[in-house]
Amino acid sequence: MCHPARVADLPAELTAAQARVVGSLLEKQLTTPDAYPMTLNAVTTACNQTSNRDPVVQWSPQEVETTLLALKAKGLARVVHPGSGERATKYRQVLDEVLELDVPDRALLAVLLLRGPQTLAELRTRTERLHPFASPAEVEAALEALARRDPPLVGRVGRVAGQKEGRYTALLEPGAAERAATAPPPSDAPGPSRAGRVDELEARVAALEDRLAQLERALGD
Repeated sequence: MCHPARVADLPAELTAAQARVVGSLLEKQLTTPDAYPMTLNAVTTACNQTSNRDPVVQWSPQEVETTLLALKAKGLARVVHPGSGERATKYRQVLDEVLELDVPDRALLAVLLLRGPQTLAELRTRTERLHPFASPAEVEAALEALARRDPPLVGRVGRVAGQKEGRYTALLEPGAAERAATAPPPSDAPGPSRAGRVDELEARVAALEDRLAQLERALGD
């Protein structure tokens, strides 16, 4: 099958906003599959989370929709039109199809796109909700495989003050490696287990709000 976007095109194509949106879709596909594909409200909520995000943003649904449509134009997202008994349009990412990513790859790229450059230890902890790696060596092997892609999807950058390890960064945005070389490590508050519960609750609330809106529209017809 011929994909609309080529691997070689991606590093120069993703903006920071597109990286946040596709990272959110990757994350929620793995953590809340029952609420995926996602409505516009759910994607907006995921992008604006205060946990597991660096930087924290506050985008409007209109801004997120514009970014989703830009991703669709690049062949990296698709619109799922309402089926029988549904009212809301939904969205899903196809980055995994374009780049042929397995679940460990998706987990690592999602966390890197959403939180920026991180150490091996940080990535093992922060991907636990998405995919449980058996050991640090397994995480490293998956990262190195992504780094050997042509072009590479992940790169290593130097450590920053206060850290003993070098870090890895996603290379899907222009200048990502250069920015990562001087960026401070992301905050770790709240803790991973609590943040995971917060993420899941936020996604479920957004899905319930969409369902309620659909019921209200149906009763009003």
